[in-house]
Amino acid sequence: MTQILDQSDLTDRAAQLVEAARKAGADAADTICVRGVSLSVEMRLGKTEETRRAEGDDFTLRAFVGKRSATVSANVLADPAELAERAVAMARVAPDDQFAGLADADRLATDTESDALDLLDETVPPASELTEAALAAEDAMRAVDGVTNSGGASAGWSLGGMVLATSHGFVGSYLASRFSLSASAIAGSGTAMERDYWYDMRTHKADLAAPEEIGRIAGERTVRRLNPHQYDTGTATVVFDPRVATGLIGNLAGAINGSAIARKTSFLREKLGEAVFDAGVTITDDPFRRRGLASRPFDGEGVRPEALDLIKDGVLTTWLLDSATARELGLATNGHAGRHSGNPSPGSTNLTLLPGPKTPEALMAEIGDGLYITEMIGHGANLVTGDYSRGAAGFAIRGGKLAEPVSEITVAGNLTDMFRRLAPASDLEYRFSTNAPTVAIEGMTVAGR
Repeated sequence: MTQILDQSDLTDRAAQLVEAARKAGADAADTICVRGVSLSVEMRLGKTEETRRAEGDDFTLRAFVGKRSATVSANVLADPAELAERAVAMARVAPDDQFAGLADADRLATDTESDALDLLDETVPPASELTEAALAAEDAMRAVDGVTNSGGASAGWSLGGMVLATSHGFVGSYLASRFSLSASAIAGSGTAMERDYWYDMRTHKADLAAPEEIGRIAGERTVRRLNPHQYDTGTATVVFDPRVATGLIGNLAGAINGSAIARKTSFLREKLGEAVFDAGVTITDDPFRRRGLASRPFDGEGVRPEALDLIKDGVLTTWLLDSATARELGLATNGHAGRHSGNPSPGSTNLTLLPGPKTPEALMAEIGDGLYITEMIGHGANLVTGDYSRGAAGFAIRGGKLAEPVSEITVAGNLTDMFRRLAPASDLEYRFSTNAPTVAIEGMTVAGR
């Protein structure tokens, strides 16, 4: 374990690559070195189907010659000079990009310590422990009355480390661990079978849900879906379960991504400073959440990220920016450059729709009749126009309460209208990198029978 945690060799190699690039003729350069170790076990019907372990390093060098740049990657770094010469040679023949370049030096993080973020659990579970956890989840799932088969259960652990070094003096590194557990159940038989799942992922093992809980929830969610009906075609208030409500927040993140704004390919490109949601709605992006799955002390360019209220009291306040898109838009980066390998690109970190004042039960009681969605099918959000249309399954809401299961339906609308009508409930849980409570949206088009 000590060898895995020691990133000094990656730090040395990153510095060597940057130095080699400068010697090869680069005006500027940066290097990102990523190390990953993972172990996972997949079970089905009480038997191990697969045990997989993977280890690997990835070295990526970005070299600049004037306003031209090129990026090269390697899994094994035998000769830094060879990789550097290749990158510089490619950069010399690349087209000019007036916005290319390293992050401005005055934007670089001066404190790269990640201890306060608490991203690392040094526990390394053996395969036998993961096997036991997956088996316990599957046993609990199969014990649910009505479950007829297993789609499998899995348990996993991973550790990822990143080192970033630049030619203008930045050097930083951090490590993060992941523990995961999932189960998939099948209920019914023949053409009447239904499937559902449940899962959890955390940076620390102690925070991970118990295998029995994962299995039980997966089984119960599946059995509830048996004997579905079709919903009447028309207009309805649609309530999104938290598991699928996160997709709507992901749509927002895509629409306010600086790259989309610079390319003029977002339906929100003219909405900065305007009310996009109802008053009272706030959506945050917090790169410093303790034990957050997307927390980090610096971004993919070495910039200290900013905690943002993307939506404040309904108003769109900012874009997600890296240095290149910020320059193109005449703005300053807010430290949201994502990067695992290759070039930086803007993106979100720990994205959260903050809760509203009413419980899901209170929201549904006000609705009376409507639709409660637990699963979405397909990727039917057009972020250029805002048009939204996706297959769905869930439950009818009748008299303010969940009623019969429904499937083979499509819900549609336009995200501009959907965002303005979105009402969050109070049941927010911080479980993943994107989190949302139950949400209700009035006036959506439903296609069913």
